[in-house]
Amino acid sequence: MSKVFTITDGLENLGALRTGGQGSVYKGRRTGIIYSAVKLIPTPIATEDQNDKNYRNFKNEVAKLQKVNENPSPNVVKILSFGLTESGSFPFIEMEYIEGPDLCELLKSPNAPIFAIKELVKVAGQLAAALAHCHQVGVKHGDIKSNNVKYNIHTGNYVLLDFGLAIMTEEQRRSSIRHAGAIEFMAPEQNSGVMLTQTDVYSYGIILFELLAGQVPFPLKGNSDTGRNTIMINHMENEPPDMMALREANLPSEWSKEQREQEMMVPHWLLNLIHTCLEKDPKARFKDGVSLQDAFIAGSLSPIATPNNGVNVTNLIAENEQLKQQLSEFRKDEEPTSTGVRLSSLVFSFMLIALLGLSAYATYVAFLQPKTNSDSANQQLTQHILDSLATARQDSIAAQQPIVIPKPATIDSSKKAIEEIEKDTVDTTEDLTPDTSLRPETI
Repeated sequence: MSKVFTITDGLENLGALRTGGQGSVYKGRRTGIIYSAVKLIPTPIATEDQNDKNYRNFKNEVAKLQKVNENPSPNVVKILSFGLTESGSFPFIEMEYIEGPDLCELLKSPNAPIFAIKELVKVAGQLAAALAHCHQVGVKHGDIKSNNVKYNIHTGNYVLLDFGLAIMTEEQRRSSIRHAGAIEFMAPEQNSGVMLTQTDVYSYGIILFELLAGQVPFPLKGNSDTGRNTIMINHMENEPPDMMALREANLPSEWSKEQREQEMMVPHWLLNLIHTCLEKDPKARFKDGVSLQDAFIAGSLSPIATPNNGVNVTNLIAENEQLKQQLSEFRKDEEPTSTGVRLSSLVFSFMLIALLGLSAYATYVAFLQPKTNSDSANQQLTQHILDSLATARQDSIAAQQPIVIPKPATIDSSKKAIEEIEKDTVDTTEDLTPDTSLRPETI
């Protein structure tokens, strides 16, 4: 591979990795086998003199970037060196080379167009830690987007890359934004070249929106000035679409029904976090990466909750039916066996009146009518019914349940006993009709 130009002494240019409105990234190699990534700033510096405004700004911002590495973060790319190219006098930043795909690539086929909740939370936590680390030392990134966050295949960490806009002047930023390919991730205030810590927070929210919904809130169609202006206006004036509706539409068809239902259970705190990041007014967002990280930690430690549109109605219906079944079985266990009859209070009232009448009749039979051999059985039957009724009423009142009167096992046997007694009873009534068979006339 032939060299395009020399970066600096001891740093070899191995070819372009990516070209954009903020500059180009080349794969570099230091003397030996150490690989790095080199960011070239498109605005050349005429002289390396503090009187040169561009050079002075570059030096000041690079000094801030160096503070990032004083206490290295596993989620922020390490700055190795900086300077001006030997040819062209372009400012450059040399960074560690991260081997692995970026978030933009992880959303393309054969991967799913959305991230699973577990991995989405991992990205949110590590990227919030990266912003907190940078903002604590006064470094604003200014160009956070899905292809500026890489997955390190060797460490399993997500790493924030490319601090190109951090070392640009406001005029350079305005010019860069007009030609950049990441207008979909830009905060409203960036249209005027302003860059705040809340600007990074907004772009962070766009990344999470994209990973959750499968697309950015306002996708850019084509690269015309009209299209770009439309996206800018959308960021300034229009509310983002429903994330959960987009997520449901972008669920992979090859996922099982259970997995699809589970992946719609997005924690409510995470949705609130994203909404706060995407506020139009910078003052309504988290003020910096530190506040953002604090909110993430607080949310991730809170009880899991889902929004109304994330509720699994099917599971709730199934659970309701299961509870009904259990309640039915419980009631069956409490019901009397086949040897009893379950009566409502109203039926019991009528039966009580009838039994009182039967009691009166029994009294009449006992004291006013001649006693027969069957009287004893009738009285036993009547007394048994009255005793059973009193016992059942007391039990029902104690349990506060409909009255249950056990069916006496002796009713049938008592009836049979009465029949037998009547059958075997001798008629003691005298026959006053004379026996004519003994009259003399008949002899």
